[in-house]
Amino acid sequence: MMLWSAAVLLGACTQALRPLVPIRQRRGQALRAKTDENYDAVVVGAGVGGLCTAALLARYDRRVLLVEAHDVVGGCAHSFARGGYTCDSGPSLWAGCAQPSTSPLRQVFDAIGRDVDWIQYDGWGLHDLKADKRWRMTVGPDAFGDVMQELGGSNGERAWRSLLKGSEPVVDAAMACPPMALRADPLGFVQTALVPYLLPAIFKASLKAKTFIPDLLTGASSQLFDLAEADNDFLERWIDYLAFALSGLPADGTVGAAVAYTLGDLHRPNAVLDYPVGGSGAVCEALADYISDQAGCAVRTRCRVDEILVNGDGSVTGVRLASGDEVRCDTVISNADAWTTATRLLKPSPLPQIAAWQASQKALVPTRSFVHLWVGFDAAGLPSDLDCHHSVFNEGLLEDDCAALDAERNMYIISIPTLFDAGLAPAGKHLAHVYAAATEPYDAWAALDRKSAEYKEKKLAAAEPLWRALEAVVPDVRQRAEMTTIGTPLTHARFNNRHMGTYGPAGATVEGDLKGFGDGGTPVKGLWQVGDSQFPGIGLPAAAASGILVANALVSVAEHRALLDDMRAKGTLCAGKDWWERPNAAPRAPGGRIAVDASLGEVGCSV
Repeated sequence: MMLWSAAVLLGACTQALRPLVPIRQRRGQALRAKTDENYDAVVVGAGVGGLCTAALLARYDRRVLLVEAHDVVGGCAHSFARGGYTCDSGPSLWAGCAQPSTSPLRQVFDAIGRDVDWIQYDGWGLHDLKADKRWRMTVGPDAFGDVMQELGGSNGERAWRSLLKGSEPVVDAAMACPPMALRADPLGFVQTALVPYLLPAIFKASLKAKTFIPDLLTGASSQLFDLAEADNDFLERWIDYLAFALSGLPADGTVGAAVAYTLGDLHRPNAVLDYPVGGSGAVCEALADYISDQAGCAVRTRCRVDEILVNGDGSVTGVRLASGDEVRCDTVISNADAWTTATRLLKPSPLPQIAAWQASQKALVPTRSFVHLWVGFDAAGLPSDLDCHHSVFNEGLLEDDCAALDAERNMYIISIPTLFDAGLAPAGKHLAHVYAAATEPYDAWAALDRKSAEYKEKKLAAAEPLWRALEAVVPDVRQRAEMTTIGTPLTHARFNNRHMGTYGPAGATVEGDLKGFGDGGTPVKGLWQVGDSQFPGIGLPAAAASGILVANALVSVAEHRALLDDMRAKGTLCAGKDWWERPNAAPRAPGGRIAVDASLGEVGCSV
């Protein structure tokens, strides 16, 4: 989810805004090292973290080579084509991206002076199949109070208001520093972020909350409940849901700053959600295009790195490609996951500090993987106000005996992006993407041959609960379907180069503190890491933030300050809540109702 509805007609109208550019396969031959090639940095992997890092370094006039094993950029956020449909492989919910904000991704776009077209809308549908209930989550200052009054029991609305009020200091602190001011090196961080932004905000917020705010920002988000004056089981499950949709982990495994920021962003004045015209692939291609356009920089796909080269004293010297060619460079940034970087791209080190770090990375516990379902189907006769996004709970959210959010085959996220952008599908068709975030065990798939009948049968069986979830939104979707694609943990492992098809480290908590995420640095001199294995953790906003942290750490404080001054002069260096009052600039999609089977119950707060 990037947090952190429109009719087909609206999608057709937005087609005029959309650049007529298909998913780009930056093919070409694998890079061959030449004597005249000279790069300041090599970035391994074109996921969102790698793209943001490379784009910012290019903005700082560094010569950057970005290499990607796949034939498209984007990593877990890439798009791919099937039978005339353009499918998102990853995030479907976006926020804070359509105009200057405190979103890390948006600040990267503002720093490099690029953008894509965005559609804005105001909510999504939720379906509890076990409780036979449905409702709509509408963003804004007062929206969720009605839901809590209806579904949260006698003290539901009071508990909600109490949580919002109690978490205000955490939201203030989480938004106080513009993400672009952050950097991974401690001394630079003090000058650009800690002194001008964070210290004053922490002091004020700690006084207001009557507790030490950094503990709430960097600890597990489940601690936010300590700030509420009323206990409410449904509210706790709801915050678990927000955390899980954001990071693939429940509240006790998601950093507090991320959930606090999301609470503030969803319930602020003028709150909206965003969707990029062209899908997630358009966002990634825009970043890659900027990098390619800068002098001395290059983006190469189908260019697999076999080894990060390190000399005897523990310093990076470059990378070796699958072709056997080498690119010499004393700065390498890995956007591969922690396990791949430490145990596959790096050879075992004889140096004790590096060997110990490699062992610690290998021992990280990965989240579980994904099953995806993409369905292209006939749009004829569907309600014109159908919502684009939905969450479906097979085993419940409302009742006390509901399953855990990270239980297998419970929660599914649905996106029908063609309601916003008709160009993602053939005329008169819709495209749905259904997935269960980080709940599918990899071990059950690991030994299967992808060409075997057993694998195909297991794929069909694994997709069945996703079909049922989609039927809660479009009851006759199987009769309408004309294109079906299923993704499994093996798909993630193969196409996204993910260790065990994982979403990232599980981020286990120890006495409220999150463990398992790196800070971008490594004991290998000149080697840095970005992406979902690094602080601030899992999810697209976090991956973009990790790229900001590392890119800024690789330039001088003076250069960093010059960029901040330039953004400040243009009004794009957003911090705090001032930007909340700005009117929304992107085309606004109308809210919608939820199309469901008539037998499904309805609560009073439904729209």
